[in-house]
Amino acid sequence: MTNAPADLNERVAIITGAGRGIGRAMAQGLAAAGCRLIVTAARNAEELSALVADFPDRIVALRADVTDASDCACCVDTALARFGRLDILVNNAGRGMRTVSPDFMTEPTKFWQTDVETWRTLIDTNVNGPFLMARAAVPVMLRAGWGRIINISMNYETMRRRGFSPYGPSKAALESQTVIWAQDLAGSGITVNALLPGGATRSGMIPPGVSAAVAAKLLAPDIMVPPLLYLASSCSDGVSGRRFVATLWPAAGEAGWPGAENLS
Repeated sequence: MTNAPADLNERVAIITGAGRGIGRAMAQGLAAAGCRLIVTAARNAEELSALVADFPDRIVALRADVTDASDCACCVDTALARFGRLDILVNNAGRGMRTVSPDFMTEPTKFWQTDVETWRTLIDTNVNGPFLMARAAVPVMLRAGWGRIINISMNYETMRRRGFSPYGPSKAALESQTVIWAQDLAGSGITVNALLPGGATRSGMIPPGVSAAVAAKLLAPDIMVPPLLYLASSCSDGVSGRRFVATLWPAAGEAGWPGAENLS
């Protein structure tokens, strides 16, 4: 979509993991469209300062860990206290294969070689984190009769790639959650969809020192913004339980475009 939907100027969003990469690009896109935002980071909250500086009246930064139910509730409470409402939840915070090994692209780790606590941490962040955030946000959206939950996913090929455990399984679980939540919320005015870039993207999940050839092929994080604006707005009313691939997004997106797969 070339222009931001007008109703986004009235909306309030939470974006988790917004300090860099895809999360930062999505926060910038929503803020530029007129949204007010709560943005979070669990480890490097200072990375959020640039977002706040760019949009001081629209963005509030919080240090929050999505694996902590009280932190998730605090995000929702802060949105209500600062902006009086909550319309959109973007579940972006996650841990990738760099958590397992910095050499995952050249020396894949077999699943039985993965440290147990590392496995639990990644699953806790990528699977339990979106659940805890949605659990905190949905009651507010139900009272309003309108809401958007957008879960950030990845390519099917990457979910199944050798050596990509537990990252691949964690995103497969998130897509299962997406379709189940969409059914649970059917008729409520709240939609739940998955959004993914469609390829490797410049983000903190890519290890430093990749070859120039690989770096040249990485997608820009802002590829996510056009489909995000569609999914976050009233333009997507009734569109739920679908999977959107940003690289397939046309100039004027609609529910029937080729990049929208029905997950149910």
